[in-house]
Amino acid sequence: MSKLKKIKVAITGNIGSGKSTFTKFLFEDGFPVILADDISKEILAGDPEVREEVLIEFGAQSFLGNKINKKYLADKIFSDPKKLRKINSILHPRVRKRIDFLSKEYFKENDIVFVEAALIFESKIEKFYDYIVLITTDWTLRLNRTILAKKITKEDFVNRDSNQMNDETKKKKADFIFTNDGSISEFKQKAILLIKLLKPTRK
Repeated sequence: MSKLKKIKVAITGNIGSGKSTFTKFLFEDGFPVILADDISKEILAGDPEVREEVLIEFGAQSFLGNKINKKYLADKIFSDPKKLRKINSILHPRVRKRIDFLSKEYFKENDIVFVEAALIFESKIEKFYDYIVLITTDWTLRLNRTILAKKITKEDFVNRDSNQMNDETKKKKADFIFTNDGSISEFKQKAILLIKLLKPTRK
């Protein structure tokens, strides 16, 4: 009897593109979704070794008691590419290790696992996924959505966006591209289409 092929799929996109909404649709449809950003925050807040490295690199203001000082770190990281590379070098290996562990656990009962991660191409980790799904949106729409949702300034948005690879470059690397330029219901239909396209094949 043939086995179903296990598929690990990355959902990526620049800030404000709607990748979190897209993965929410997948989760609501019963598929396991791993959120790289949440794992990163958990590691940053809870791993003593990471905390020590961050304190040495970014200073005591990086934490407010046991909590991450998100605004302080964001201001430091997104205004200096060297600082961004440093925090990524601290967090990314640990995040990938956790994603690998969770994927194996989910694969015990599922044939498809989705991973939402912003920096797939920037981190050069495409090889760890069977497919890469790119969510794209007009720059102005992304700006307005992000300012509204994250309560940040236009300057903050520009700083964060400038540290991500542009959509045109990502489009050449992605396996699937979905544009988030219509209604929520239209966007949800695109998630449903992806599921149909990814139905596991037998090997």
